[in-house]
Amino acid sequence: MCTKVREIIENREGKVWKFRDFFYLCSSIADSIMFTNTILHWFATNGRDLPWRHTKDPYAIWLSEIILQQTRIQQGHDYWLRFMQRWPRVEDLAAATEDEVLREWQGLGYYSRARNLHTAARQIVDLGAFPNTLDGIKKLKGVGDYTAAAVGSIAFGLPAAVVDGNVYRVLARHYGIDTPINSTQGKKLFAEFAQSLLPVDQPSAYNQAMMDFGAVQCTPVSPACEVCPLQETCEAFRTNRVGELPVKEKKLKIQERRLTYIYIRCGGKTAIRRRPAGDIWQGLWEPVLTEDEVLLGQAKLLRKDVKHVLTHRILWADFYLLETKSPPELPEDYIWIDEGDLDQYALPRLIDIMVNEIL
Repeated sequence: MCTKVREIIENREGKVWKFRDFFYLCSSIADSIMFTNTILHWFATNGRDLPWRHTKDPYAIWLSEIILQQTRIQQGHDYWLRFMQRWPRVEDLAAATEDEVLREWQGLGYYSRARNLHTAARQIVDLGAFPNTLDGIKKLKGVGDYTAAAVGSIAFGLPAAVVDGNVYRVLARHYGIDTPINSTQGKKLFAEFAQSLLPVDQPSAYNQAMMDFGAVQCTPVSPACEVCPLQETCEAFRTNRVGELPVKEKKLKIQERRLTYIYIRCGGKTAIRRRPAGDIWQGLWEPVLTEDEVLLGQAKLLRKDVKHVLTHRILWADFYLLETKSPPELPEDYIWIDEGDLDQYALPRLIDIMVNEIL
């Protein structure tokens, strides 16, 4: 970390971070302008051509941001196209059922995003128009500071800086900041720093430039430092600490969980239930989840120890198939449906794997 930045971090610990502390002690106005202009120039030549960048429709832009949370662009791209084709207006999405939205979302994971998306669409319809202020956008279900800044700046030109993993990485490396990005102190520091670098007359271009620069140029692993336009002023490159920045506090301990599923086939029907609130996969559907040894003893083991990784959790699943002429007694929350209708229900990715082996 640059010596003067280190002095500020030590002297201002526990206080509100002000960009002027960095501005006057670590860089000049000219340096700040150079950084911003370099990023914008790089973006003009190297920015990614994405379909939601060809519109100012806040619905389309917001949809892309929600889909791309925890999702790579390569995967999210096709989902965005399908959503826009099926529900081209926010009113169309609001009129859909939650099951329809969850089914279209299947495979993206983090299903709370889909439920929040659907709820927010109905909020927007109730408002009569997409909100055009940061506070208004933040009131939408599932929208935080980053998404509000992204949608607000791109759709409405609001001068709000985005701060995501790409921004953390670019700023931490370029300015040599080793304050943990997932600490309260780090979040305040980077948020104010990013906001102070934002050109108020080009918030959309600059925010998208920072996203792309971190995703394409200043990547987490093997960044293209040798051809980086910021190489000469990059503190991490100068001190050979590119691989060490940004810094994160230790992650939460990964928990493991075992699940045993039985797919019951009875007269062309199968039993499923909707996942309850307060647990993984809320609102999605699953076959019989059980530890009943009698029921398992009647079933055929299909696969054992199927590994499925979630955030902070590893699932281990065993899959069974029970073909029977008499439906077994099940808890009241299970329903019987025609097997041919199963594709109308939104399933977790793990269950999709199981079903694909059976059907």
